[in-house]
Parts: sequence; structure tokens; C-alpha cells
Amino acid sequence: MTRCASPSLTHQHCRLWTVRVDPGLNIIHEDADLLVINKPAGLVCHPTKGDAHSSLIGRVRLHLGDGARPHLVNRLDRETSGVTIVAKQDTAARELRRLWESRAVEKEYVAIVHGHVAAEHGIIDAPLGRDEHSRVAIKDCVRPDGAPSQTEFWVARRFSRAEGDFSLLRVAPRTGRKHQIRIHLAHLGHPIVGDKIYGGDEDLYLALVEGRLTAEQRTRLILPHHALHACAVRFVWRELPITFCAPPELWFEMFGDSHPAASH
Repeated sequence: MTRCASPSLTHQHCRLWTVRVDPGLNIIHEDADLLVINKPAGLVCHPTKGDAHSSLIGRVRLHLGDGARPHLVNRLDRETSGVTIVAKQDTAARELRRLWESRAVEKEYVAIVHGHVAAEHGIIDAPLGRDEHSRVAIKDCVRPDGAPSQTEFWVARRFSRAEGDFSLLRVAPRTGRKHQIRIHLAHLGHPIVGDKIYGGDEDLYLALVEGRLTAEQRTRLILPHHALHACAVRFVWRELPITFCAPPELWFEMFGDSHPAASH
């Protein structure tokens, strides 16, 4: 597997295109058919408010102008940052969806998790389905009757800071279930830093959506968003192998690169 992120979070093995930065859009690549964006953490893909700037697709429509019919090909959770692909035309959208449905797309993420992951490499094979015991309506869990789900990971580095022990992982989902990476890493015993649903206390998520997240709770979360970033997407587009890469945001990089003397 071609690496997107080295242990120091640099991107030596990916070509990174950055065309320009529009208000609210970090554009990695744009042509007649595709618009590829490095989505910031904290931005929803689809609108939940009337403000056009409140969602990624709203900002895309502003960028493309009147009459545009953009299609989000891959969707990231609100707090997940990284490579997001938009088809600018109906024909391109159909072609790309066929690629996704045929599993002809490689996706790579970087994640920072709690604890030192013991294995250098592993595959988490655990079926996923709805968590019927949770107060969070969107929460899923590992359950025997769930949909087959596999996630592969590699340890890039282990490090320690005042807040505890952590591991930087490269992660490749082999299936595309909702919240798959987050659930699988928590199931492994190493939840993603800052995960408000799967980090062990789902009331953190409820407090966020209800507007009652306290300073103490934010301190417990450590980071402003969960530390999961979609760093690369690879596929063959009209007979040409193509890779789109994007670096994590500064807060992610600074946390993962800190205290090199304590890493191993």
C-alpha cells in the first residue's frame, strides 16, 4: 500500500495538488468533471441550516455558481477532515458511484488513538449494526448480526504526552460502513482521541448537540475535534490511475508530532 502519511505526518509519498483557497473551500484539484476538497473538521457535508456556508455542499454551490448540480461522491462525518470528492456533472457522478460500489477505490486515513497499540499491523474484522441500547440515535456498534466490516491498520508511531499515551495510525477501511473506523478502533481498545460518541462517554456527544458541553468536558476530549483525517483516495479514472492527497489540519499535526523524544 502506498503511504500517505509517514510517522512524522509528512506526505512524501503523495502528490498534493492545491489549486486555490476560496472562502471556505480548500480545493485540492478541479477540472471539468471533478472538484476535490480538503474538508475541514467541524463542517457537515449536507446543510442543516439555511446559511449556504454552513455545509460543504452549500459552499460548493457558491463556488460553482448558478445552475450547478454538484454531487457529493464520498461523505465524511462532521468532525472528520480530509479528501472529499464532488462530481460536477451527472455523468461523472454516475461513473464515480459505480467505482465506489464496485470497491475499486482505495481510501487511507490517519488517526490518533488513545494508548500504545501493541501490534504493528492488524485487521479488525467485526460486523457492525445499530446500537439499540444507546441514547444516541446515530450510534452503531459491533454486533454478531451486523454487516460484515473490515478495517486494516498500521502503527506509524507511538508517543506519550502529559495527557497520556497515544498512537498515530494509518488506517485503510476495507468496507464502507457508517462510523466504521471509529467503532473498530474503539472495539480494539484504542478509541480515537476526541471521539464524542465512541470514546467511552456518549454524553459528550449529547452535550455537544444540546449546547451544554462544559470546559471540563472539552478538557477531557483533549482535541477540538476527533483525530481522524482522510488523507488519500486512489482510483482509476477513465483509464488513468489517480491519487488525491491532503494533509491534516494544524491542530492534528501539532498533537501528533509533539514530544518526539518520547516517541518510539
